[in-house]
Amino acid sequence: MNQPRALYIHVPFCAHRCGYCDFTIVAGRDHLADRYLEALKFEIDRALPPPEKIDVDTVFFGGGTPTQLSARQLEQLCSLVHERFKLSANAEFSVEANPAGLTGDRINVLADAGVNRLSLGVQSFDDTTLTTLERDHRRADVFDCVDRLKTRVENISLDLIFAVPGQSLPLWETTLNTAIGLTPTHLSTYGLTFEKGTAFWTRREKGELPQTTDELEREMYALAMQQLEASHFQQYEISSFARPGFRCRHNQVYWSGQSYYGFGPGAASLIDGERRLNHRSVTTWLKRSLAGEPTVAETEKLDPESRARELLVLSLRTNDGVSKTAFHAISGFDLNDLSGIPINRLVAQGLLKDSDGTVRLTYDGRFLADTVAGELL
Repeated sequence: MNQPRALYIHVPFCAHRCGYCDFTIVAGRDHLADRYLEALKFEIDRALPPPEKIDVDTVFFGGGTPTQLSARQLEQLCSLVHERFKLSANAEFSVEANPAGLTGDRINVLADAGVNRLSLGVQSFDDTTLTTLERDHRRADVFDCVDRLKTRVENISLDLIFAVPGQSLPLWETTLNTAIGLTPTHLSTYGLTFEKGTAFWTRREKGELPQTTDELEREMYALAMQQLEASHFQQYEISSFARPGFRCRHNQVYWSGQSYYGFGPGAASLIDGERRLNHRSVTTWLKRSLAGEPTVAETEKLDPESRARELLVLSLRTNDGVSKTAFHAISGFDLNDLSGIPINRLVAQGLLKDSDGTVRLTYDGRFLADTVAGELL
């Protein structure tokens, strides 16, 4: 077995569901949190029977809003991780958080437990934009939160959203400059998407929420790349920019096709080439785990060629691209034999560059990464 060295835990609780969110969450149901922690322990113990501790290099609490848990519950969650997993000496321990509700006692619990990276869902510094996004914090909350965080955690990442209805290019530029001024170690920028089944999708279909034009969205993404590079952030993935030495190591596990554990409702795992997806219904996952029943809803064993194609697409998300030598060593496939024809076509279109034994997206290709992926799968 190729034992994973990365651990993801999904915490589904939120104060409310934002209109664009299609993640596995429950809003206003914090009374389920203690049962969730009990069920999580059962799930981990069934998958990885104690007392053996599992070695990991990265841990990531995602959501949802992990910091929606109380300080006591966060301490219990961190204790569970340390009981069942042995973090390497230089492990990266990340937690997603929202500015609202990230109290001093929560910060202290996380820092004392070894959390050394916080990813803040800031999204915007403009209160009107935050209202449009249905966020529960305001501009002032972000500054206060970052000030308090910096006393305990050095590695702080900020998430930002662009192409929000009503958001202009100058306002997005101000957002970027404000974020840079807070001196984070990492920034992620995401274009707003309208996922089917979300409130934003419904409102757009009814004409209540206009979608930003493709041209303006492209200009916003281009500005992010320009501004962040000028401020000494290195773009290392489609949406990710980091100060030197502060790339998110956990996310790099996904993009390099490595194995990882995933626990909690809706969490995914990749173990020995088999993808496992837990039940997305939080109540179903709870009932099954507490009853000692399987919590996995779907499994998929990719054949070697499908795995190789997936590795190609994931690796192309990164600015480092795909080394042909490394690709062959990992997948067993020669990249030219597997995808030489579409790669050459995309090179001719100016979306890929093939040089020095490496294939990577061009600058223009970054704007059409999904199109490139569709051609290669």
